[in-house]
Amino acid sequence: MIADRTPGAVWSTMAQGNDRFVAGAPRHPHQDAERRTEVSAHQRPDAALFGCSDSRIAAEIIFDMGLGDLFVVRNAGQIVSDSVIGSLEYAVAMLDVPLIVVLAHDECGAVRAAIDQDGPDAPALPASIQSLVSQITPAVHRVRRITGASSTDTIEPFDVGREHLRATVGALLSRSELISEAVADGRLAIVGANYQLHDGRVNSDAVVGVV
Repeated sequence: MIADRTPGAVWSTMAQGNDRFVAGAPRHPHQDAERRTEVSAHQRPDAALFGCSDSRIAAEIIFDMGLGDLFVVRNAGQIVSDSVIGSLEYAVAMLDVPLIVVLAHDECGAVRAAIDQDGPDAPALPASIQSLVSQITPAVHRVRRITGASSTDTIEPFDVGREHLRATVGALLSRSELISEAVADGRLAIVGANYQLHDGRVNSDAVVGVV
């Protein structure tokens, strides 16, 4: 657990851990039997992380953290839902986390599917997958308007992912009074960030609150 649990201190610690991961020099903290025993009876994570389920991303690894450090919520494409809101509200209200990190990444399959589905000859997807992908479609449309892209072939997935990330941060604030009040009170901050698969770097993109 970080001694100074301000949003800025927590994000700084996470950024330093990511630097070590990128450099290939992780410390692997809080991953031993002593830590396992320490957190077996209670948890007080330093941050909540809401990210994509992509198998190439593991939150504790890319931030060089360990057991009990992060409260992690994941689904394909980091789609906001009632269960996501409830989980993050639990982290804020019951576990007193000072920071929520919303983590997107490049080469996201859900983003690619949303772009492809916007084309005229897109094949039908299974209903549950379509329901998920459709929530990224507004980001596709915004990128179309901003860039003037005439077809799905000319839309940059990174641009769509960034728009979706920013919309996700906004949705957490608009759909959760508990989260928005905690940010307004200075008890919580939200960092929207992008993970680069090729080098492991996490770059912040949208910040709400004081970090």
